[in-house]
Amino acid sequence: MKWLTGFLLLLAALLGGLLVYRTVAPRPLVGGTALDTPLKVPALPLLDDGGQKTTLAASDGRMRLMFFGYVHCPDVCPVTLASLKNTYAGLKEDQQKRLQVQFITVDPENDTPQLVREYLNKFSPDFTGLTGQSAVIDEAAKVLYVANVKPALTSGGSNHANHSAMTQSSAGQSADTHANSSHADDQVSAAEAGRIHGDEVRIITPAGDFVRVYTNQEAIDGTLQRDLPALIKTYGPQ
Repeated sequence: MKWLTGFLLLLAALLGGLLVYRTVAPRPLVGGTALDTPLKVPALPLLDDGGQKTTLAASDGRMRLMFFGYVHCPDVCPVTLASLKNTYAGLKEDQQKRLQVQFITVDPENDTPQLVREYLNKFSPDFTGLTGQSAVIDEAAKVLYVANVKPALTSGGSNHANHSAMTQSSAGQSADTHANSSHADDQVSAAEAGRIHGDEVRIITPAGDFVRVYTNQEAIDGTLQRDLPALIKTYGPQ
């Protein structure tokens, strides 16, 4: 019977090891769309939220969650940033240190570095922002397949497109239209309030490679939050 006792002890050790592995190891990715070929982020000249010169490609060694939006956005942008705030807050401290949540304005004519910083502080002081010249922002959106359309003067409202070229086969073909009454205290035209822009969250590696994208729905329904530990382990600094 000694062999049976030994076998049971071995089995218990194996099961205990499996339990520890499941506790420590991140779960597999369930959401997002991986690019067939990673896209190198170009070094387009921009300004950070402190007014200092930087580039779109500049990396501080962390994985980035990159989101395009604008300060006067009345609906999707604040909802998405609030969701990213909760997602970030739910990470362990060592995971937070390996992650940068980065907001890039598509309305640089109105969104100064100071305004971007004040806006992000409402969500998390750890979030960072970028702005710059309109032509450069437009180019940044173009190369990263972000919809960015400044419509003609309308009666107001906000449209958010979710149709990146690399996600058209999945959830990217749909677009959400969000109506909102005009804000008298906002120094922004009705045309700006009706801006159309992509609302996906992009995954950028520390080396500056755009590798994966999550739809806005995946960013706010918990899918991105569930995947984030595995994303950091896969794409973050080693």
